Amino acid sequence: MDHYRPPVGTPVAELDTPCLLIDMDALEHNFQRIADTYKDTDVKIREHTKNIKSPLLAHMQIRAGGSMGGVCSAKIAEAEVMVEGGITDVLVPNQVVTEDKIRRVAAMSKRADVTICVDSEQNLRDISRIAETENAVISVAIEVDTNMARSGIRSVEQGVHLAKVADGLPGVKFKGVMSHSAMFGIPKDENERISEALKYYRQTLDVANAIKAEGIEVTMVSSGETFSYDQAAEVPGITDVEGGSYALMSTSLPYMEGHFQYAAKVLGTVVSTPRPGVAIGDIGYRAIGSMLNRDEPVLEDVPGTKFAGIYDELCVLESDGDMPLEVGDKFQLRSSQQDLTVNRYDNYVAVRKGVVEEIISIPGRGCHN
Repeated sequence: MDHYRPPVGTPVAELDTPCLLIDMDALEHNFQRIADTYKDTDVKIREHTKNIKSPLLAHMQIRAGGSMGGVCSAKIAEAEVMVEGGITDVLVPNQVVTEDKIRRVAAMSKRADVTICVDSEQNLRDISRIAETENAVISVAIEVDTNMARSGIRSVEQGVHLAKVADGLPGVKFKGVMSHSAMFGIPKDENERISEALKYYRQTLDVANAIKAEGIEVTMVSSGETFSYDQAAEVPGITDVEGGSYALMSTSLPYMEGHFQYAAKVLGTVVSTPRPGVAIGDIGYRAIGSMLNRDEPVLEDVPGTKFAGIYDELCVLESDGDMPLEVGDKFQLRSSQQDLTVNRYDNYVAVRKGVVEEIISIPGRGCHN
């Protein structure tokens, strides 16, 4: 979207649309919830910046508390943005296999503690070789596949083997293990959410404990996600939780609404009321991103009216009776996947009590490599 920077003090009702709002009261509530949860525990948050894409917001959580002082970034380019933004500890929870990207990691490793994940011996040996040529030491962690069915080792024995290889390679610093577990769909009740969370934490810890039994030091056992954030301390040995969605919240996590508030929303304007009970808004796919698992955006605070459809540049809103929205009225949509929505914008328009408080840049948008 355009590099939109409205003046501080502008009322929300006067903003150009579509634009990405961030409610500072809700954001601070979410950061404080994390700080309070981890205040007296050994486990801490490692905020996943694929959602927020902003070093400034990452620093806000670190200052609020409950953080291990670093973050988790999905791509090398995102990690570079965080390091350039003053974050000194970054976990990349994915494999880095091409020579140019490993060299970029080596360069970052001279400025910050950057850990990348591995699941193959050949990748480990390539990292070692390149790190030596760059006169660097690259930290690695073994990815454990719990339920994502993507990358990662599939057995404890694989993890122990890779740890032994990593522990003996020059230019490589073995840190431990990581996993990123998801709750697919909505749990039927709170007991299911908790039991799933504990299961994935324990599965990750099983690998870490087997590695420790071989006499190899493990300093990182990074796991979890927003849905499981509050259960990490119930499994001693977990060091940090890779939560991301909690900061801005997402309509795909309605069962977490009692824990976190919706901070990021896309502001739109009604551009047409073509027939009774229908309004057309200026928020399309290009402004709010695609949908996760077919979850739809949710219209906020317009009783009797709901989101009903979306196109490239427009969306459809429908009411049960008379449409309360008129042409020119503003409305807000909550996104089903904030990382894709945030990636559409250069800036957050930070608001408090209905007026613009500041503009926060999003330097991590578009970091695809």
